[in-house]
Amino acid sequence: SEEDGSLEELEALVESAGGQVVGKVLPKKSKPDPAFFLGEGKLWELKNEISANQAVLAVFDDELTPVQARNLEEELEVKVLDRTGIILDIFALRAQTKEAKLQVEKAQLEYILPRLTGEGANLSRLAGGIGTRGPGESKLEADRRRIRTRIAVLNRRLKQVKANRQLQRVPRRRLAWPVLALVGYTNAGKSTLFRLLTGAEVGVEDRLFTTLDPTYRRLAFPNQLETLLIDTVGLIRKLPHQLVDAFRATLEELQEADLLLHVVNLASPYKDEEYLAGVDLLRELGLEEKPFITVL
Repeated sequence: SEEDGSLEELEALVESAGGQVVGKVLPKKSKPDPAFFLGEGKLWELKNEISANQAVLAVFDDELTPVQARNLEEELEVKVLDRTGIILDIFALRAQTKEAKLQVEKAQLEYILPRLTGEGANLSRLAGGIGTRGPGESKLEADRRRIRTRIAVLNRRLKQVKANRQLQRVPRRRLAWPVLALVGYTNAGKSTLFRLLTGAEVGVEDRLFTTLDPTYRRLAFPNQLETLLIDTVGLIRKLPHQLVDAFRATLEELQEADLLLHVVNLASPYKDEEYLAGVDLLRELGLEEKPFITVL
């Protein structure tokens, strides 16, 4: 909807992924159509908008079911992505470290799996039989098997990453420095603040999801108290659950923090919604009990 800036945010996400928005269609607030998400009138309006602007991609703000995505691609004759798909695309674009790349690949595969073209989820229920034989379906099953095998490999590697992380924490614990972690909405200014406080050369850009990997720096206060400051991945409303799961290892750094600094961008017209989205996600990660300071 327009009121909470969700659509504006989707535009920013598309631009962050390297796209350019040429038009938008606002559906009436009604129950999404199970087959096409949009009603007949809005679907026709979107089709006209696509052809008038020679668009090559249609992006939906809500999560589409595999069936809706497939039907829309056939009907609109352009690539169709939902909010989750576009966020995953940005993460794939930004992933720098080996860990971030593993996390993003796992999230993408989990997203693709139910969306493989064919009879989708019904296939496993049919388990062979009339109408399921032939090269098309067997290739599809082979693709599914390959994806599941790859996910299992990624899970093993991420487990190793988690173990390594815990080893890295041991010397930090020995120092017994208090750990402060910056959290907050994507593009709220966490990295800018991190840079100002620590002088670290971290990437700062006016775009969504510039930071994917946690960065650590020593921060000494005027009273000589030495602390460790962590900059973390930004939060966003409707964050795909695949990403919450994939980035759990990164977000676990927040579990270690003694204090969370929840950064809120006062210049955003949607600061209240962004703040609450941050609070909700911290609750989902089991961090609501952590002491925190809201930094405006």
